[in-house]
Amino acid sequence: MSEPSLKKLKMSNSSSPPTIGTHNGHFHADEALAVYLLRLLPTYTNANLVRTRDPSLLETCDVVCDVGGVHDHSVARYDHHQREFTATFPDRHTKLSSAGLVWMHYGADIVEAVTGLPAGQADNTLLFNKLYDDFVEAFDANDNGIAQYDPAALRKAGIEKKFSDKGFSMAGVVNRFNYAQADSREAAKKSVSTDSDGVNGKENPQQEEDTRFLKASQFVGEQFTSELLDKAQSWLPARAVVKEAFTSRNQYDSKGRIIVIPYKSEGVPWSDHLYALEEEAGDQGSTLYALFAENGEKDSKWRIRAVPLELGGFENRKALPEAWRGVRDEELSKVSGVEGGVFVHAGGFIGGNKTFEGALEMAKKAVEI
Repeated sequence: MSEPSLKKLKMSNSSSPPTIGTHNGHFHADEALAVYLLRLLPTYTNANLVRTRDPSLLETCDVVCDVGGVHDHSVARYDHHQREFTATFPDRHTKLSSAGLVWMHYGADIVEAVTGLPAGQADNTLLFNKLYDDFVEAFDANDNGIAQYDPAALRKAGIEKKFSDKGFSMAGVVNRFNYAQADSREAAKKSVSTDSDGVNGKENPQQEEDTRFLKASQFVGEQFTSELLDKAQSWLPARAVVKEAFTSRNQYDSKGRIIVIPYKSEGVPWSDHLYALEEEAGDQGSTLYALFAENGEKDSKWRIRAVPLELGGFENRKALPEAWRGVRDEELSKVSGVEGGVFVHAGGFIGGNKTFEGALEMAKKAVEI
C-alpha cells in the first residue's frame, strides 16, 4: 500500500517539510488517530499540521484527513463525510472514518515502519488486519454513530445498561481534550500573535485549540503504538505456541476439551489464537479449559482457566465445579479429590494446583462434572 505517487512527486520537489491538513474546531478521536498514524510514516514524521476548513489552505496540504469532502488516495485526500461515501475495510461492514481510511491505505506501511516487518509479508498482513479489528474499527464505528448492538433490539428485549461507560471510552477521553485545561490555557497566554491589523499581544485561541488537539492525538497514538507493539512482540509469536498446543490437545482429553500451554511459554496470550484455531478447524467451542504455568520454571504452580464464551467476556463455556469455588489449599484438595489444590476463584473462571499433574487431573474431572 504505497503512498500516492503524485504526492511523492510534489514533496520531492520541495525542501520544506510536508503538511498534514485536518479541520479546526471541535475534534474527534478519528482524526486525532489519523494524524498520529500519518506521522508514523517516514514521509510525514516531521510534517507540519494545519487545522482549517479553508479550501484554499487545504489545497496546499500534501495530505488531508477528515475534511474537504473527498476520498481519493491518488491525491492523498481522506474524508468520509460526503453523502455518497460508503467505503469499508476489506471484508468488514463498518463504514470507515478518517482513521480507518488512513489505516486502510497506509496500515501495512505503518506496521513496517514500527515493527520492521515488510509490507506484503504474512506476519505484516496478520498485524494489519488484527489492529483494524482490535483498535481502529472502534474509532470508525464511534465516529459514524454505529453501536456494537442494535439499540432497538436491546430495547425490545428489555435489556438496560447497568452503568454508563461514556467517560471510560477512548472517544470520551478525547472529547475532554476539547475543553481547555490549565496547562494549555497557560501555554496560550504565553503565546503572542499578530492579527490582520498587526496588533500584538493577543491570546491565540487557535493555538490553544491546536495544542489540545495534539495532546489528544498523542494520547490515542500512544495507545495505538502500545497495542501494535504488544501484538507484534507478544501476540504474533504466541500463535505458533498455541497452534502446537491446540494440535496436540487430544493427548490430554480424547474430546480435545483441554489445551496445555507449555510451561516455558510464560504469559502467552492464548485465548485469541484459540478461537481462531477452533474456527479454522471447524471445531468452535470445543475447548473448555486451558492449563498454563504461573512462571517458566519446572517447579511452577499451574493454573486452570475456563475458556470464556467470547473473547474478553465474563461468561465461560464451562466454569469450574460449583463445589470447588471459593475453596483453597487442603480443603480444595478434599472436595476436588486431587492433591495439591491451591485455589478456585469464587467466580469459577480460574483455579490452581501445585503441579501440572494436579492441574490436569482437576481439569479432567471438571470436564465431566
